[in-house]
Amino acid sequence: MSEKSIEGIINIGQKPVVERRATARGRVLFSQATKDAIVSSQIKKGDVLEASTIAAIQAVKDTPRIIPHCHPIPLEGTTVDWSWEGTGLWCSVTVSAHYKTGIEMEALTGVAAGLLCAFDMVKSLEKDDEGQYPVARITDLEVVEKFKGN
Repeated sequence: MSEKSIEGIINIGQKPVVERRATARGRVLFSQATKDAIVSSQIKKGDVLEASTIAAIQAVKDTPRIIPHCHPIPLEGTTVDWSWEGTGLWCSVTVSAHYKTGIEMEALTGVAAGLLCAFDMVKSLEKDDEGQYPVARITDLEVVEKFKGN
């Protein structure tokens, strides 16, 4: 029988604490009717951007519980921004901290959760007659900036 050792959490004990910042973004594509309903506050579940911002912030804080190899990081700030490009709703999350390891996973997790929340809140509007989602999709999840101080 062969044995295998897998590192749990990488030891960062000897790394210095430095300023860190990361920004990630992604978008969810909707139909024009769904966009119009979001913009005019006609969604039965409530304010899509408000609820999705809360989801993004919660996900940033819970990243180590969601992604097994992430360290708990003492976060100092999180911003969540939303913008429309056609019928695509962009979410951008910036996270900052002074710590020993990067925080891009927190930013990515925040964006993903924000977009998932938005999708969930409007999915009834996006379904076609067969119960499928021909337009709605989450795309372009990426880290757009990572900063590590000295």
